[in-house]
Amino acid sequence: MSTPSPLPTSLPSSLPKPKTPHPPHFSLTSVIRLNILALHPYRCARDDYSEGILLDANENALGHSIVLPPTPAPNGHAINGHEDLPEELKPTLDLDLHRYPSPSHPSLKSSIAKLRGLPNEDWVFLGVGSDEIIDLLIRICVKPGSDESILITPPTYGMYAVCAAVNDVRVDKVNLELSGTKGEGGEQGRFSIRVADVKKQITPSTKLIFLTSPGNPTGTLLSLSSIRSILDYQEFKGIVVVDEAYVDFASEGSSAVSLVEEYENIIVMQTLSKSFGLAAIRLGVALSQPPLLQILSNTKAPYNISSPTAYLAELALKEESLEGMKVKVNQLKASRTNLIHQLSSPKFKALGVGSVIGGNDANFVLMPILQNPSSLPSSPTPVLTPDNTRALKVYKSLAEENGVVVRFRGGEKGCEGCLRVSVGSEKEIEVFLGRLEGVLGRV
Repeated sequence: MSTPSPLPTSLPSSLPKPKTPHPPHFSLTSVIRLNILALHPYRCARDDYSEGILLDANENALGHSIVLPPTPAPNGHAINGHEDLPEELKPTLDLDLHRYPSPSHPSLKSSIAKLRGLPNEDWVFLGVGSDEIIDLLIRICVKPGSDESILITPPTYGMYAVCAAVNDVRVDKVNLELSGTKGEGGEQGRFSIRVADVKKQITPSTKLIFLTSPGNPTGTLLSLSSIRSILDYQEFKGIVVVDEAYVDFASEGSSAVSLVEEYENIIVMQTLSKSFGLAAIRLGVALSQPPLLQILSNTKAPYNISSPTAYLAELALKEESLEGMKVKVNQLKASRTNLIHQLSSPKFKALGVGSVIGGNDANFVLMPILQNPSSLPSSPTPVLTPDNTRALKVYKSLAEENGVVVRFRGGEKGCEGCLRVSVGSEKEIEVFLGRLEGVLGRV
């Protein structure tokens, strides 16, 4: 009987090595599961050759067979069905859809690296939305059914716990600061990281810490100094994951990407779903030092990013498209300010709308619905508190009777009575405010 090969205790020689290991207490091999380090990644056809007469991948050499239904013309004659296809999708039918896509998309990665100020495409990983990246990180770092765990900071994005449950991984929790007595966000305000409590919760089995900045549903940036404090904590041997889906709606210079070249133990997730307005193409981005990203690449499915997705993403990263994105982001930020101003007016306060909470660093606001003032005993200055029952009624009435859908977040820590409202177009906000006023008058 042959003896099984021992599992590795160091990074394979094929993986890039960091120039200057930092922080000194961190070792990537202590975080990655040993069987993942020993993995021989699947080598797909396009890893070897991508030009010439391609007879290596069992593709359909005759091309796709998509025939769009004809569109009736006013004169009764059919016209090309391309007329029904959105403009941005028409060119995708001319791509080599019968060929497998690039397994790595170096040009797209290079554009993202340039946008985010990183050295080159080796510092970029692409996933099917950020959710694939979350799942991959848990799978490569945390042993299922063991005492190893991830740590999350509620209220936060729900997929961290879902992915952990799917992978049979324990979830430890440390709430964000839930009191607003020291203001919103920052070092100690509402929805800031309680750094001392996070450090107390960390054990040798803590492999990943998920932080969301700006948070969902909090809409609040986490301070870079708080993140840095966790990265530097000697007792934490794992990786800090900073989820920045909404970072382009926050102030400049607030991204944790500024820490990536300094720290090996951080990975920053971003997306094209929010500021770029490309939620439908499902493209997530991870930014970190090359050794960790190479392990993610070794573990992912071979062709996870489709050709149409990559094509549209590259168009979105062209200079003229980036300028358009920035214009829309600034417009949404102005609309966010206006929405907060309207909700803070005496009219809505009299109807039981509380002051918007959180840092307002994303493309949504978190709005508390308070007790109905008319339901309380008469008082010159009634003290109204957040009311989950009323908030849920408002949420359902808006959706089912008024055609306006927001999100009830009252079940989240520190969000009692809260509705999360995305910043819509000016017309959508106008309609929302009018119908909200009507509902609050009845509920």
